[in-house]
Amino acid sequence: MSDSQLQDKWDNRYRAASQPASPPKVLLENLHLLPSSGQALDLACGLGAGSLLLAEHGLTVDAWDISAVAIEQLTKVANKQQLAIKAVAKNIECSPPEPLRYDVILVSHFLVREMAATLIEALKPGGLLLYQTFTRVAVSENGPSNPAYRLADNELLTLFAPLKLRVYQEEGRLGDVTQGCRDIAMLVGEKKIL
Repeated sequence: MSDSQLQDKWDNRYRAASQPASPPKVLLENLHLLPSSGQALDLACGLGAGSLLLAEHGLTVDAWDISAVAIEQLTKVANKQQLAIKAVAKNIECSPPEPLRYDVILVSHFLVREMAATLIEALKPGGLLLYQTFTRVAVSENGPSNPAYRLADNELLTLFAPLKLRVYQEEGRLGDVTQGCRDIAMLVGEKKIL
């Protein structure tokens, strides 16, 4: 799929959305781990529910997404609420974050395995990566149908092995599947201080 086709796909999806979804579960459940100030990146931010929460928490946020529609909507909300969010429409794979820039990086429902090392490099020492995305082992139809866009069992642990593991959750089909964290894996990792 070309960049313009990909952008059109997401622009159409966000035109139909009236407001941001809830912030990512990995962020909601781990707000207490965040610094009270610093620079954050919400990668593939969509309508920016995570960006808004990061900014409300005191962080200065870069919010990136391929959809210009999503970025425009997020910018309006951020300006209205006077939040420190700089939202930019960009292809993240072609224009990745620069090294040692961020105290916090949030990624939700975006999976480009080849970018794992780049995300680690983009963290400052002591910086946190909060990551969640869909798993191949699922109990519902939520998420992409293509297994290439879903994580294998414990794959996040492998992708981000250089980070100090602070939180990990992936429950698969274990136990009562009507409860808990299903269909996704969540990781919070801290970049080692040299």
